[in-house]
Amino acid sequence: MNKAGVKLRRNIGNTITYVILATLGVLWVLPIVFLIYTAFRTTPSTGIINSLIPDNLRLGLDNFTRLFRDTMFVRWFFNTLFVAVCSCALTTLFILMVSYALSRMRFRLRKPIMNVLLVLGMFPGFMSMIAVYFILKAMGLTNSLLALILVYSGSAGLSYYICKGFFDTVPKSLEEAAILDGASQPIVFWKIIMPLAKPIIVYTVLTSFISPWCDFIFVNTIISDRELYTVSLGLYKMINAERNSFNDNFTVFCAGAFVVGGIIVALFMSMQRYYVEGVTSGAVKG
Repeated sequence: MNKAGVKLRRNIGNTITYVILATLGVLWVLPIVFLIYTAFRTTPSTGIINSLIPDNLRLGLDNFTRLFRDTMFVRWFFNTLFVAVCSCALTTLFILMVSYALSRMRFRLRKPIMNVLLVLGMFPGFMSMIAVYFILKAMGLTNSLLALILVYSGSAGLSYYICKGFFDTVPKSLEEAAILDGASQPIVFWKIIMPLAKPIIVYTVLTSFISPWCDFIFVNTIISDRELYTVSLGLYKMINAERNSFNDNFTVFCAGAFVVGGIIVALFMSMQRYYVEGVTSGAVKG
């Protein structure tokens, strides 16, 4: 085949690839655009299908006013923030300590323990939902924010593998030199390793924060007190409180989803560089 034919085939293949990627991109962005538009639309009562072809294009902040005035969104927001921050701190600490121990220490059952933790981490968390509920009920911890913090941070050590891969890339000579100078193992960890681990710490913080921030399943199982709702559960209960409340409150629901999603987007955009560095550095060696 001549060069012209090869070039033509390459151009056709690239065109088909770009069309497919553009179509997938539009399908991915469209729900986000629809949610943002619905959050600012002024028509209060309309369903999902009808609002795809709006009666007018007036936009405003009425839905956000209703969100903060007519619901307990502020209380739900601070409940979610408290649980997410506490869970994120504990989860990050657990992951870093477990990862560092598995990276540096050598003992007989090290590899079997790593394999077991890796396999357990592959199972979705909601599979243990019923067992976790009855354990918390026996301990008298249901219907409390403490229960959510314990649930979210309890299995943190299962996500050790990316952080361990990062610690494997840190030269052991740094630690050996510090130990020869009289530093203890905790001082080596906190004063030498942690300053070098900023990218993986940021990655761990972001991934640990987003899970409790967006979770619905465990909150719906454990929490029944309206004042202890998180944002996801509160918004769900709001649009399902009455028979016609879905259409009446759907725009308010989208306003709440816009606020919650906007915070996550802002976090990722502000820490994107460190997030990428953490993922790539942790994947180099494992």
